[in-house]
Amino acid sequence: MIQPAKTDLVTVIIDGQEVAVPKGTNVIEAAKLVGIDVPHYCYHPKLTVAGNCRMCLIEMGMPSMQIKTQSPMVKECREGVMEFLLINHPLDCPICDQAGECRLQEQATAYGRGYSRFIEKKNVKPKRTRLGPLVTLDDERCVLCSRCIRFSKEIAKDDVLGFVDRGSYSTLTCFPGKELANNYSLNTVDICPVGALTSTDFRFKMRVWFLKQVESIDTESSVGANTLVWSREGVIYRITPRRNDGVNDTWMTDSGRMLYKQVQAADRLKQVTLNGDAIDFAAATSAAGELLKGGHVAIVGSGRSSVEEQFATQRLAAATKATTYLVSRTGAGDGILISADLNPNVRGALLTGLIDALPTAQLTELGAAIDAGQVKTVVSVGENLIAAGLTSEQLAKVRVIYLGTHSNVTSGVAKIVFPTLTVFEKAGSFVNQQFRLQKFARCVPSLVGASDDLVVLSRLTTAVGAESVGEDAVSVWPALAAAVPQLTTVTYANLSKQGLLLDGSAWAGLPFVEGESLNFKPAAAAAESASA
Repeated sequence: MIQPAKTDLVTVIIDGQEVAVPKGTNVIEAAKLVGIDVPHYCYHPKLTVAGNCRMCLIEMGMPSMQIKTQSPMVKECREGVMEFLLINHPLDCPICDQAGECRLQEQATAYGRGYSRFIEKKNVKPKRTRLGPLVTLDDERCVLCSRCIRFSKEIAKDDVLGFVDRGSYSTLTCFPGKELANNYSLNTVDICPVGALTSTDFRFKMRVWFLKQVESIDTESSVGANTLVWSREGVIYRITPRRNDGVNDTWMTDSGRMLYKQVQAADRLKQVTLNGDAIDFAAATSAAGELLKGGHVAIVGSGRSSVEEQFATQRLAAATKATTYLVSRTGAGDGILISADLNPNVRGALLTGLIDALPTAQLTELGAAIDAGQVKTVVSVGENLIAAGLTSEQLAKVRVIYLGTHSNVTSGVAKIVFPTLTVFEKAGSFVNQQFRLQKFARCVPSLVGASDDLVVLSRLTTAVGAESVGEDAVSVWPALAAAVPQLTTVTYANLSKQGLLLDGSAWAGLPFVEGESLNFKPAAAAAESASA
């Protein structure tokens, strides 16, 4: 890695430990560098400083910036602040949805007196208040840190939250006539340090200490926000953002959090079929192989497939001498974490050679080839061909082999259907709008009756007499790295959690490549790529 320049550093001494930090560094962040925790509630590294909670009090003196975080004075001040914060806080930790990840609970134990001198009755505040369609407020638990207010104003650009009344009667509320309804509202739940703001979808469903966390990627657009998928016994309960300062900071969209519901959707495909009848997987691949051997093949790949799946699709196309297509999905980007390119991996298709130019939204060229009799078999990798512009009459002229997760018009008319897996049931990687290669892990077991896309593509490739590139992400990588110059020295195992920036200059003229991520700067990206 390239080491940061040693200029403009300030030396501070924190609890006797000397550390050099860049000018302007927050004391809380400086203390972290030497493993010291300064307790806080209102401070957040991605928001402006408010100074509301007073919990981060320290003792500071000169010369040489002497900072003490454990002196008797500091400890007494923290105990006093903690006592004030708990004056009106309800003692309902056993039933609080924040239990297991509550900063108030943790810091009351670590920094509080353990008892209160106040005997007055607690002020009663509103409970179960609907702030918006996805967020529920328990105002009794609020410590008035204002994180949610600052996030809505500074990041989501939707200034709808504020405090009303004064002193111990202050409460959080929405402005008159408004509600917390933007597509980033659940980030306020993530950053709430107590149990005041809760997700209506996740509320009272599961204790967090029972849940397993797996790193994944938001697939709703080419931003590629980093996520954590929380599950128990094969069932996903929630998705939260994972910090990556080069992509999504610590945020994600509300819509991306709901994608897990596709795993157990009622329209999931669960059975391999031939002409609508259930059939054994091996028999289906054999039958599909015979169709593909007949030539006149077209393959419609997907910008939602992983890099590994796109490479396997490209190899199948080479083995069958098929023409390949990709369907674009575009919409209005929000300038934050949804880009105008609604496919998560178009750049992966360019990288692997599955396509050599931007995809189109309609398969007009393929439709013309079908009408001319040049295509007799179409392999669709998760694409609804009707939605992509083909007509029912055109599909009736060809044999369709469909690989997909959910039923649609195309799966309904396909000759052979292979049920495949959602992104939560498999592992792989995507290339986001910055040309950052990022991997995702398998979160839950696969649906019974469905197969990994790589397994299906591999078996189809061997069914036509060609060599398979592998049936899982790890086994595909040797062939992938050998075929793609930018990946020569890369293995799936050594991809970092922050991802790997690739050189996207070969496609510099493409739209949706630059300027769409929250903090992405081409110069910084170039430096990061050089240091990898």
